[in-house]
Amino acid sequence: MQIRSPGVWACVALAVAAVLFALLATNPYHASLVVWILTNAVLAAALRFVLQIGELNIATAAFFGVGAYTTSICAVLLGWPFWLTLLLAPLVAALLSALFGWVTLRTKGPYFLLVSFAFTEVVRLIYTQINVIGGNSGLVGMFPPMAIDAHYPAFAAALLAAALFALYGVERSDLGRLFKAIRNNDAIPRSVGLNVVFLKVLCVVIAAAAVGLAGGLHAYANNVIAPSDFSYFVAILALAYVKIGGEGHPMGPVVGAAVLTLVGQRVAGISAWENIFYGAVIVVALLAFPGGLIGLAGRVRGLVRGGAR
Repeated sequence: MQIRSPGVWACVALAVAAVLFALLATNPYHASLVVWILTNAVLAAALRFVLQIGELNIATAAFFGVGAYTTSICAVLLGWPFWLTLLLAPLVAALLSALFGWVTLRTKGPYFLLVSFAFTEVVRLIYTQINVIGGNSGLVGMFPPMAIDAHYPAFAAALLAAALFALYGVERSDLGRLFKAIRNNDAIPRSVGLNVVFLKVLCVVIAAAAVGLAGGLHAYANNVIAPSDFSYFVAILALAYVKIGGEGHPMGPVVGAAVLTLVGQRVAGISAWENIFYGAVIVVALLAFPGGLIGLAGRVRGLVRGGAR
């Protein structure tokens, strides 16, 4: 990551502003809204991260649920310390994703997409069949310790922002360049002796660790989770965030998540029209801005500079 880049410093400033807003907000709803936006941004950024190797990973939703359930089981049923439960969320999600990736990433394209979709639904159905973790009702009672309870939104926002920067840092590293090389033509990295399957699995594991952490923070933020929270629709929305914000830029998922989360909150509670209006916003945005909102901003900036010249 190039620290001298103005774009990086702008992202750091936005992250600090989000944390401070969550810390100083007098309305709990506004503080929680920051956490929802950043949680959705991590989901979208992780989905985009795997798109670097040319695969659409619907199992992002499954690993989000694994992180949430790992934290909830350890906190509610086992009574383990808060910090340990949060640490285990990304670790368990990463381990499961390694097994998932090693088995499935020998396929590609639509085959991997279908397998990841089936995996997500199987994991969700498993939750519903285990009574000890609440079955369809889920688990309740995940509360942060008293020491950080009052400032939990700011704490969660800081960790989620760190996850976003971690994904961005890996993308800009030499490892990220290898991921992109696999997407362009995996025969070339294989011809120079690189283990393409291992690199694909590693990409999925990194993304799953970030999503698992988001799942653990989500459990403590909501205090209750249920299997319906982790269906394939979570990944579909994450894909919408990526496309509306702009897939070609790391900030695209963040912008898309912010816009659609705010729109979703605005239209919430209007009965049957809610999904129709929400879907219409997505369709119009995709048709009007094929490069996403980040791409639109770039075109406007280019026009302004051209006019100035």
